Amino acid sequence: MVLIAANGFAQRPGNANLTTFGLAEDSMKTYSRKMVVDPNSSNRFTADSIFVRLLVKSLRQPYSFNYPFDSLETVSKLYPTDSMFRIFSWQYNRDDTYFRQRGAIQMRTADGSLKLFPLIDISEFTDAPMDSVRQPNNWIGAIYYGLVTKTYNNKTYYTLLGFDDNNARSTKKWIEVLTFNADGQPEFGGPFFTMTDDKGKANQPLTRFSMEFKKEGRARLNYDREMDMIVYDHLISEDNQPNRKYTLVPDGDYEGFKWVGNHWQHISKVFDFKLKDGEAPLPEPLKDDTGISNEQKLIEQSIKNQQKGKPKE
Repeated sequence: MVLIAANGFAQRPGNANLTTFGLAEDSMKTYSRKMVVDPNSSNRFTADSIFVRLLVKSLRQPYSFNYPFDSLETVSKLYPTDSMFRIFSWQYNRDDTYFRQRGAIQMRTADGSLKLFPLIDISEFTDAPMDSVRQPNNWIGAIYYGLVTKTYNNKTYYTLLGFDDNNARSTKKWIEVLTFNADGQPEFGGPFFTMTDDKGKANQPLTRFSMEFKKEGRARLNYDREMDMIVYDHLISEDNQPNRKYTLVPDGDYEGFKWVGNHWQHISKVFDFKLKDGEAPLPEPLKDDTGISNEQKLIEQSIKNQQKGKPKE
């Protein structure tokens, strides 16, 4: 990856900054790990703050978009197939009950200058995260582990799959469609999800999709490339109280979304039979069977996205 980065920089102005980026990344790597693994919440908060400052400082260097920052193992870095931007996301946890996400969108620019949109997670201040289009300053936070690019009538839609530890009792996964308006400003959400109920009746379109389940539920939500669908676990309540999201667990069935026109059409039953554990044709989840974040898989996917999304010289 260093050689790839070096080759990319060699064809751009300011290639002498490669060493500067490497040194900055070494410092960032220390704080990026500390903000996740340090046992002291105050130290995690301080490390998170320092990491943000170091990241922004590094991104201000000319042509920073070409530098992969691939050693930042606790930070997701995703590129769409057209490489128009990359999106950083990570998580800060104060304790087992409080989790908030951080993030930023860096746009690719012709002159190598920085065009950055910080993402501000305000999910703790809203009771209705599903009903509105949102801008970077009122983002519904998530750690993004998947990105699907779709087009319709010459407009590009970037679908983000995200993870949120949420709280001590439940976990959330999100599907969020990112678009850019006529002014080039990012917008999260829109009428992009057509849902159906158990009887096949269409419901009001959702602005974004959320899947909340029991903390140890291990529910999966991923894009299946072969089927060209987003596939996720069907959930049921352990004690017949579906309104209590922390009681929801997978039952072996699968639902999904298929891209139709300019929206995701809900598929209430993906398979005609129930699959046993381990038989689902899905990529590995962000967390392993013990509930530990599967950072290596996230890193590997990020590297693949970086390689596919590198700008053409």
